[in-house]
Amino acid sequence: MTARVARVVIGMGGCRFGVVRRAWDISFPAEPKELAGLRRVIRLHLVLWGLAGTMRDAQLCATELVTNVMRHVGVGTPTRLAVSMSGSRLRLEVSDPETRALPTLGPVAEGRECGRGLMLVEGVAERWGVVLRGDSKVTWCELATGLRSSVDHVEGPQVAKAEALLGLVGLASRTEGAPQGPLSVAQAEEAAIDVIADLLHWLRAHGCDPDGALDRAQMSFEEERREKLWPGHQPSGLP
Repeated sequence: MTARVARVVIGMGGCRFGVVRRAWDISFPAEPKELAGLRRVIRLHLVLWGLAGTMRDAQLCATELVTNVMRHVGVGTPTRLAVSMSGSRLRLEVSDPETRALPTLGPVAEGRECGRGLMLVEGVAERWGVVLRGDSKVTWCELATGLRSSVDHVEGPQVAKAEALLGLVGLASRTEGAPQGPLSVAQAEEAAIDVIADLLHWLRAHGCDPDGALDRAQMSFEEERREKLWPGHQPSGLP
């Protein structure tokens, strides 16, 4: 094993490729019927971002911030949700055109709903606040993700093994004199596809069924993914 390969194997900590999470936003009227769709959009984006573990808190905060707009500004108010990374945190921003009354967190009288939404946000977010931007007000919060940076990924034994393997594949595939910087995510994706194809060839050469192995691998992946998204969830038809 060369010294360069040895360094890759030893230095397994952290993401070697960088996960690009592009900010996105969606505009909608602040109405109760919009909330379920808003939660679905958040779930889809955070699963694609590899942040399924932050999904429920993000859905809760977005729901409460939009509900706050409905309660204090008015149902049907033009509203915008923007989601981005702020360093290692997930940042949610809910904007509306009311710049006079600013949300505040204070004691909630027994039997009153006013202020409870912000108390929930305060309970799950690392920090939150309000910013005035010209003709709009932005109420924002930031959630912990467990990442080390905005381009990091959630750790796990499967991810760590794949990260090390793709690092080795990337080293082996480079010609002499080629740039020695880290692989991009797109390059690593192509390397991963090549590795999967090579493993299917290996299975065939050893008398195994590559289609059956691929199906079992997919089933295992989906089961682990469901368990992360919905811990303790039982598939339909099971007790």
